[in-house]
Amino acid sequence: MLFIRKSQDRGYADHGWLKSFHSFSFAGYHDPQFMGWGNLRVINEDRVDPGMGFGKHGHRNMEIISYVLSGELAHEDSMGNIKGIPPGDVQRMSAGTGVMHSEFNHAKDQTTHFLQIWIEPNQFEIAPSYEQKTIPASNKEGKLCLVASPNGEAGSVSISADAKMYAGLFDGEQSANLKLDPSRKAYIHLIRGSLHINGQELNSGDALLIQDESQLQISNGKNAEVLVFDLSA
Repeated sequence: MLFIRKSQDRGYADHGWLKSFHSFSFAGYHDPQFMGWGNLRVINEDRVDPGMGFGKHGHRNMEIISYVLSGELAHEDSMGNIKGIPPGDVQRMSAGTGVMHSEFNHAKDQTTHFLQIWIEPNQFEIAPSYEQKTIPASNKEGKLCLVASPNGEAGSVSISADAKMYAGLFDGEQSANLKLDPSRKAYIHLIRGSLHINGQELNSGDALLIQDESQLQISNGKNAEVLVFDLSA
């Protein structure tokens, strides 16, 4: 099964300083058909105005990944981490028994554009933890690079969840294949550009929900950046 969710069908919130597209039900946006996919619970595409951000707030029992596209995200949390997250870095926070954090755009003249991703954990009430890694663009050119996994394999950040997250950059004749377990689910989020996946054309902001498939075939990219999630059913 392949189902395309068009970019314009996502939820949208305009808070003035924050513009956010919601792939799944979140805050004031509710769609009973899109409460998540497998154990993927949230993909918010956020644009934060200069000097603005999310004040201190709490999370519990969730694996939270930030994927910065432009600008820089300033992070501070109750574990003592004070970090800047530039484009190309992947940040993971395991909320576990509970963590407080804030996120701001300290740039004076640039919007920070990033994806906020939540994945439901397979271990609850664990000690909160933080990890951040730089993933060079060269690792993603024309291939799917593993950026988050349960065991932190291949240089990815480690998540306490039955899921893997890949990132890839595709243009022209570049292509890639990924084997899928038909008993699991997969989710594609196209960040930018256009791309063909299993014969389906996706454009910027589109998603592809996948189940009962054994192969992922990526081709015909035009300045495309894509995230691929291998998820529990």
